[in-house]
Amino acid sequence: MHFLKWLYPGMKLKRWLLLFSVGVMAASLGLAIIFNYKYVGALEEAIFRMVYLTTGNYYYAVTTIAGTLVVALGLLVMTFATRQIIRSVISVLVPDGHDRLVEIIFQKRKLNRGPAVAVIGGGTGLSVLLRGIKSVTSNVTAIVTVADDGGSSGRLRSDLGIIPPGDLRNCLVALADTEPLMEKLFQHRFGGEGSLAGHSFGNLFIAAMTEVLGDVEQALRESSKVLAVRGKVLPSSVQTIRLLAEMADGSIVEGESNIPLANQRVKRVFISPEDAVPVEGALEAIREADAVVLGPGSLYTSVLPNLLVKGVGEALRQTQAVKIYICNVMTQPGETDGFTAADHVRALIDHIGPGVIDYVVVNSQEIAPVLQEVYASQGAYPVLPDAEAIEALGVKVIKANVISETNLVRHDPLKLSRTIVSMIYKLTVNSERMRLLDYYLIGENIKELKDLEK
Repeated sequence: MHFLKWLYPGMKLKRWLLLFSVGVMAASLGLAIIFNYKYVGALEEAIFRMVYLTTGNYYYAVTTIAGTLVVALGLLVMTFATRQIIRSVISVLVPDGHDRLVEIIFQKRKLNRGPAVAVIGGGTGLSVLLRGIKSVTSNVTAIVTVADDGGSSGRLRSDLGIIPPGDLRNCLVALADTEPLMEKLFQHRFGGEGSLAGHSFGNLFIAAMTEVLGDVEQALRESSKVLAVRGKVLPSSVQTIRLLAEMADGSIVEGESNIPLANQRVKRVFISPEDAVPVEGALEAIREADAVVLGPGSLYTSVLPNLLVKGVGEALRQTQAVKIYICNVMTQPGETDGFTAADHVRALIDHIGPGVIDYVVVNSQEIAPVLQEVYASQGAYPVLPDAEAIEALGVKVIKANVISETNLVRHDPLKLSRTIVSMIYKLTVNSERMRLLDYYLIGENIKELKDLEK
């Protein structure tokens, strides 16, 4: 039955099979004309004599059945021959076999027709969303913060004068359609106590590609080829940006990694240089998107640094895309202590201005008391989904079960992507294009669509 996938809509194969059949019939007719029907007539007369003598008055019924069987036999032979040709070719080109090839073609054809989605953020939250989104569309662009100054990324940024590669690496791996070993390699961190200790191989790879090619955007494109990435990964800017925060007491904290350590309420964040130039591809992705998704991720240190880059906020206001903010599930100590969902939205509007968010996705699932206790010991608490306060800000609220509870409270890639795609189905201006996505790819999204319609 797996072979039937070759006949699924969008595979662009049936038309060629039909053309092949027409060609066979045309060749058969041509041969008959060449031989002036002599041999065909002799064969027809032999069949007539044999059938008529054995069936008498049932001649026409029997010949109809016989002709149908011959046609069916011919089609079966053609199908078998075509299948064997395909098998012969792919046995060389794709060692994993026929099933793998048809799956690749099916996914590529369908995913290329998926919605155009621009996702803005950074940190682990962004990579979680990308892992789910890539199963629905390959028309996804991740626009990633370059304000990170801690860990391996911070060291490479300081030593080599490049933008921090850590979040870029995580997004490349999240969107990759490659072998597990390659993913494991890119995420590997060196141990020991030498100069390589703590560095990620993927960070070093991106840094090396940047030095070799002299352009970080080109380095990301080439890295995407190595990992067979679905979609694009772009920095919000290719300039080295420094994130600063004004705290509630008026003090200024410099450096993304230092902001949560100040143990004060953040009043506002800003970047240096303030006129940092955005990547044109990022602006283009926002303008041409069916949906722009902000987050999930740290509000002040992952999401806002991208929006503060000159031109990004304006592009958000001007785009015809549906603009969706995915609110964090838990507060972050030193950054969003005591924040409700409305406080997150208000902070975005205060920094960027109105018109940058249409919808907010908030978690509606109850978090297990045991996990709440664990997080409370670290100063983190569930974010209250205060829907009325959010709507008072002119933003609509979508409540959904979007978390996965193990020993951590995190967004679930599949649940989150299904929620986002079902929203795009319902809300996008490009509804005809969205219709091309089918149940095979989005599964239970149909139920969520009905919930949205209510």
